[in-house]
Amino acid sequence: MSAAALTVQSPVAGTVVALADVPDPVFSQAMVGPGIAVEPLDGRADALAPIDGTLATVHAHAFVVASDDGRAVLVHLGIDTVKQQGEGFTLHVVKGERVRAGQPVVGWDPAAVREAGYAPVVPVIALDADGAALAVAESGVAVQPGDELFAWNA
Repeated sequence: MSAAALTVQSPVAGTVVALADVPDPVFSQAMVGPGIAVEPLDGRADALAPIDGTLATVHAHAFVVASDDGRAVLVHLGIDTVKQQGEGFTLHVVKGERVRAGQPVVGWDPAAVREAGYAPVVPVIALDADGAALAVAESGVAVQPGDELFAWNA
């Protein structure tokens, strides 16, 4: 029995960027998994849950939501932002909490990330997925939070 395709929504407003164009080899070479990224609009905003599920991991700069069927999606707010040690990020949730797609998870400001010397691009990764299972959005397309970034076929 196959599970239905999982719609993965954009956690932020911005422009879709190919994963290969993310300035970090861990993401650009899909070492953690396939996916897509979003170059976010500047201004304080909330990063939203991309799917319904349980927060498996929560850090100020990154979080993982695991769906009930076991598929997990990583949202990483910027590149090397772990070095900011949470500064400028506001958690709205805790690990283990159930979230709905579109629910605010972390407040942040991409402009502040850029001012701190980091790239604010937001990789959205299908963990432990086969790249062929994803139907990703086209690069260069503008997205709003909640717009579909990719469909993940089981």
